[in-house]
Amino acid sequence: MRRRLSVKTTALLMAAAGLISLMTACGNGMPAGNEAVSGNSADSSSLSGTEISNGDGLSEEPFTVSTPADSDESSGSGTDTGTVVVYSPHDADPLNADIVAFMNAYPSIKVVLVAGGTVELCDRIRSQGDSPEADVLWGGGADTLSAYGDCFEQYSSVNAAAIDSKFIDPDGKWTGESPLPMVIIYNKKLLSEAGIAEPSSWKDLLNPELKGKIAYCQPSKSGSAYTQLCTMILAMGGKTDGWEYMKKLAANLDGRILDSSGKCHKLVASGDFAVGITIEKSAVLYMDNPDIGYCYPSEGTSAVPDSVAIIKNCSHEENARIFEDFILSRDAQEEQSKDWNRRPSRNDVSLPKGLSPISSIRLVDYDFSWSAADKEKIIDHFNSILTSGT
Repeated sequence: MRRRLSVKTTALLMAAAGLISLMTACGNGMPAGNEAVSGNSADSSSLSGTEISNGDGLSEEPFTVSTPADSDESSGSGTDTGTVVVYSPHDADPLNADIVAFMNAYPSIKVVLVAGGTVELCDRIRSQGDSPEADVLWGGGADTLSAYGDCFEQYSSVNAAAIDSKFIDPDGKWTGESPLPMVIIYNKKLLSEAGIAEPSSWKDLLNPELKGKIAYCQPSKSGSAYTQLCTMILAMGGKTDGWEYMKKLAANLDGRILDSSGKCHKLVASGDFAVGITIEKSAVLYMDNPDIGYCYPSEGTSAVPDSVAIIKNCSHEENARIFEDFILSRDAQEEQSKDWNRRPSRNDVSLPKGLSPISSIRLVDYDFSWSAADKEKIIDHFNSILTSGT
């Protein structure tokens, strides 16, 4: 038995005529035993109750997967064979919905899926150098993927024409599949009991009455938390002056910082924290909960997209392209929007019910070049603030 690494445990999914192996990451990063995932005749109903643990948050409740019809916008055909190895930080429910849909569309392509946090997976890809063990990274903020741009291959999907150019890397290293506005989530009941006003801005997080009651993840542990850090810096004064805000916010965290961004919304909902910094797609899970609310901070937020990218020098490049084309297809994005409240990057797919159009949300001018090139420096600066206040 090889030693386990820190990449989160994945689960086994049973298909009707094959085994989908979402294997625990072990040893040098390959799934245990290097088992492949058979995509033959996948039956989505057999996945009910499956759970996956990953680094960027997931639903821990049992779920049922629905499968869209085959899309005519994919570059492959039903006769394609071989394997595709997918790394992904996505939540369990939407993750498995699209995996099953892909298996049904391409029953002869075997899928190996390894789940983990965005930064964890990118670090593993980089450490594997010219002999990567995965073919596709599906998910993770585009700014994090930009910071690891040397790990990815240029590719223009057959679906690129339907996607706004602001969601496509100018160098062709990634394509956005779902814009992710950052929000403040809050527990209305806790705030009301404490006599604290519901937040509407980043500035509101500096309220002394919220000290130690703010859920935020360590940016070095999570791609989304890093995006949130950069967003707050840009919204609250810019690349220089914005750090004064971060010093005040760090003091108000009062030493409580999480190791997984997926915990932020859950711990606010459970009452462990009064407010939290999270992704819109996590906050909307509570749209029917009268005790939970969220806001787009009035100073501005970001909408960096979750993205998909092909790993440079991968072993199954053609199948990686087929997989990326499928994820960006109209059918797949419609299902993700309708069933999982994920914003589509395609301009021909409707928004999930209840979400505000991007055009109505005040956005910062998010600097991808800065966030990618200075990532290590930005994280080190934030860590210094946490430890010493400077």
